[in-house]
Amino acid sequence: MQLIGMLDSPYVRRVAVSLRVLGLDFTLDQVSVFRHFDRFAAINPVVKAPSFVTDDGVVLMDSGLILEHIARLAPRSLMPADRASHEVALRQIGLALAGCEKSVSILYERTQRPAEKLHQPWVDRVRGQLLTAYGLLEKEVSPDWFTGEELMQPQITTAVAWRFSQHAVSDVLPAGHATLLSLLS
Repeated sequence: MQLIGMLDSPYVRRVAVSLRVLGLDFTLDQVSVFRHFDRFAAINPVVKAPSFVTDDGVVLMDSGLILEHIARLAPRSLMPADRASHEVALRQIGLALAGCEKSVSILYERTQRPAEKLHQPWVDRVRGQLLTAYGLLEKEVSPDWFTGEELMQPQITTAVAWRFSQHAVSDVLPAGHATLLSLLS
C-alpha cells in the first residue's frame, strides 16, 4: 500500500496517522500537488491528495474513502461499535473536518488569490464557520478524551485538523478559542 501526498496536508496526515495507529504497513510518497503536479498526475490524473494505491494497484482518493477501505483491512476499528457512540463519533469527525476545510479555504484565499481579488466578506463568513465548528467540537470533548487506551478516529481527526488550523490560520483561530483543543497545540 502506498500513500501519496505531503504530510503538511491534514487529509494526508489523517490517513498516515490512522495507518500507523492500526499498525498497517505502507509507504509514504511525499509528492506535492503544487510542486510535483506532473509526477502526481502520473499516479492519479485527478491530482488529489491524498491518493492511495492499494496492493492491487487501485488508486483511491479522498481521506474518508481511503479510511473506509483501510477499515476493511485493519485488525481493529477506529470507530465505536454501538450505534449511538458511532453517531457521536461521526459528528465529532464532521466538526473537525469542517474546521479544517474552512482553514484550507482561508489559506487558499490568501495564498492562491491575488490580494486585490480577496473578498473579505467571504473570508469573514468562512472564519465564522471555522470558529463555530471548533466551538461546537470543544463542547463535545472532555480533558480525558485524548488519553483513552486506544486512539480512535474522532481523536485522530480532531488532533490533525486542530494542529493544521493552528499552524495555517493561527491569526484567525485564537489560541484560547477552544481551551481543551488547545491542549493539542
